[in-house]
Amino acid sequence: MPANQGERARRRLSTGERREQLLSVGAKLFSESPYDEVRIERVAEIAGVSRGLLYHYFPTKRDFFAAVVERESERMLRMTAAVPGVPVREQLTAGLDTYLGYVQAHAHGFRAFHRADAAGDQAVRRVYQRALAAQEQQILAALAADPEFGPAFQGAPQVRLAVRGWLAFTTAVCLEWLRGDDLTREQVRDLCARALLGVLA
Repeated sequence: MPANQGERARRRLSTGERREQLLSVGAKLFSESPYDEVRIERVAEIAGVSRGLLYHYFPTKRDFFAAVVERESERMLRMTAAVPGVPVREQLTAGLDTYLGYVQAHAHGFRAFHRADAAGDQAVRRVYQRALAAQEQQILAALAADPEFGPAFQGAPQVRLAVRGWLAFTTAVCLEWLRGDDLTREQVRDLCARALLGVLA
């Protein structure tokens, strides 16, 4: 092997790079198997690190899974953030397009995030529920600031319930789509957009 290739192969990852690598491996494994069946030893083996090093970054398996869930939540919140001053109807299609692109590109992370609700660990479930609450609040804030929807629905309890139901619907649609549904991304986008506008009508 040429010297420069050997140097690249031996290059030590920075703390941030290593953490990201471990979380990516975790997202894949947690998306494929229930929480209880994922072994930390397997994560370390795939990442090519010792179990001790993994525990240096994440003291417990619960901490590790919670970090995977938080990472995916932060990604989704960034990608679906509302643009101030732009009507919800105008943002909805573009926002869903971006979101569905994320779902396709990060299918393992998306599945892992939504497996958290089924995890037996209550602390992990709380991380997941906080993440969903943040998504819900982000949508409600956009609706409240929108000239079309804000005056009629601001603060109405049925709007919160409708948004919560729409998030569950969109999640179910995306998970089915990832299993190999024949719908195109555009069809899934339009279906989800109509569903939100329908429950708000």
